[in-house]
Amino acid sequence: DDYDDDDDDDDAPRRAIKDGNFIVESVLATNLPTGPGIPTKAELFGGLNARKGNEVSKDDLSNDLEALLNTGLFANVDANVTPKGKNGYAVEFVFREKIWPNVQTFKVQGATVLPPSIEREVLTTVRKQGQCTVRVLATMKNIIEGYYTSKGITFGTISHFDGMETGDVVAHVIEGEITRVKAVFLDDQMQPITRGRTHPRVIQREHNFKVGQLYNVEDAKTALRDIFLLQLFDNVQVVPRPDDRDQSKVQVDIVLRERPVKTAESELEWSIAPGEGGKPDLVSIKPGGSVFFEHRNLDGWGRQLYGSVSTANFLQPQDDLGFKLEYHHPYCLGDGDPDKTNFKTSVFNSRKLSPVFAGGPLMEEVPAIWVDRAGAKATVTQNFTRQSKTTASVIVEEVTTRDESGAVIGAGSKQGAQGQLSSDGPPTTHSGNGTDRLMFFQGGLTRDTTHFVNGTSVGARDIFNVAQSVGLGSAFPIYNRFSAECTRFIQLRPEHKKRNTPPPVLVTHAKAGTIVGNCASYDAFTLGGPHSCRGYNVGELGAARSFLEYAAEIRVPIPKLDTHAFAFWERCTDLGSSASVPGNPTEYYRRAGSGTSMGAGIKLGPVRAEYATDGNQANGNWFVRFGERF
Repeated sequence: DDYDDDDDDDDAPRRAIKDGNFIVESVLATNLPTGPGIPTKAELFGGLNARKGNEVSKDDLSNDLEALLNTGLFANVDANVTPKGKNGYAVEFVFREKIWPNVQTFKVQGATVLPPSIEREVLTTVRKQGQCTVRVLATMKNIIEGYYTSKGITFGTISHFDGMETGDVVAHVIEGEITRVKAVFLDDQMQPITRGRTHPRVIQREHNFKVGQLYNVEDAKTALRDIFLLQLFDNVQVVPRPDDRDQSKVQVDIVLRERPVKTAESELEWSIAPGEGGKPDLVSIKPGGSVFFEHRNLDGWGRQLYGSVSTANFLQPQDDLGFKLEYHHPYCLGDGDPDKTNFKTSVFNSRKLSPVFAGGPLMEEVPAIWVDRAGAKATVTQNFTRQSKTTASVIVEEVTTRDESGAVIGAGSKQGAQGQLSSDGPPTTHSGNGTDRLMFFQGGLTRDTTHFVNGTSVGARDIFNVAQSVGLGSAFPIYNRFSAECTRFIQLRPEHKKRNTPPPVLVTHAKAGTIVGNCASYDAFTLGGPHSCRGYNVGELGAARSFLEYAAEIRVPIPKLDTHAFAFWERCTDLGSSASVPGNPTEYYRRAGSGTSMGAGIKLGPVRAEYATDGNQANGNWFVRFGERF
């Protein structure tokens, strides 16, 4: 077979050749051993003088023969030169495989992470193959380098063997020890610059590369993920390369292009609706909209500041102004903190529609109640793993309940039998006047070992949350509110090796919670909704002091779509605790207090299309949801 590395050019003009030299038209290999781990013809011939189109001399050919013999793999290599074409010659290298005595012992030198069991495995395997040949050495190479590859040590290779003449074979390995780790910043044209805006220690604390340790591809993947999560860079690459001074060592360049550190956005809008004659008219000349700004990298240390303001009327923003200002300080305990403890503080003002004061399915529409929260929050988070963490917060806030017009309201309402509005509903706050001022602590603990297998979650997740008041504020409330949930994603069968379809998975889920002490309606647990019991609207089943929900879901693959279909069963109950919520909003709004749902659906990317039944009303509906249920 020919070894061609240059384009053929039959029309090239004849060139002058020195006496005794000749032009190589083709390069052939005869009796060259082949197989996994054995150097290929391209690898052996890549550095030779005898290459197609080259002019070579006898000395060049002798040097090529010496280079092939010096590999130590062959007992002899001959070269036959025969005319080919008008002016060229064919060079044929004839190999005779070297045969050494049987392998008696086997050792590895230069290894720091290779377990002794690998040496024993190699010796056991090659003793079965008889005399030591190139193929036997290739077997040794495949076993040792295969181990390094399985552990992510991509630079772990055998440099050479010796001791074959005595049967005491020694494999010399290089493992890719890191000699330098450097952050390389790029400008907008992807050209290296002297330094970036980000302090190098911000990058150092997000990767596991250390001088003197071995390069591992898993460390590279982790570095890419964690550095991207800083949200400081729009391009991140990990580039390992041999050290120029010692080819057995590795230098690691982390190549980065920074995002703009400051961003500001504004949005202005007017509401439009059909007017007289069907022509579009402005609902109001009052403009609404939002303003957002962020600074991602204060002082170059990755500290971040975010702010947003929104209102439906910029001319009178005090009516419904929503705002949030947040400061994030990573590694607040120092760069060496293994838990990556971070501090976050914010001031906020938000408004949400309360599902506690929603009517049941048999009631007429009831007046909506909005809950405004304004205050400040400080949180410390410790990250045990990428997904497992604990949080501790202190919150000071003012909670105000309002009706649709924005007026403060102290109790819920509904329409009476004669159509009149009855305002004798459940109290909306601790104080009873529609406004509470509170101070309390929050804590959270998450243990999450889930991971993705072909796009579906497998593993376990446990979450515990608690809120404890300190007795300061309106009506001096003392309460403890806690909840716990446990979810298991059980893989029922190994994933398919040739297809990317997700494996079948059984999901089991249970969640419970209770409030001990004073209970404000806005803190009650709401039952029903896409993250409580599917098939019901949020809060449709009730508002409870204590609750229990449990569910099961089976997910089965759909081969041609590389996704899964699922069927589920869920139930939630207030455990009879709704009556102990002030004013009993569950009874007042004629809600059931418990419910069961079942259904089926299909996952399409981030979207879940599902049919869920309402066990209380014996009917069902189709829903399209984004994200995961569990």
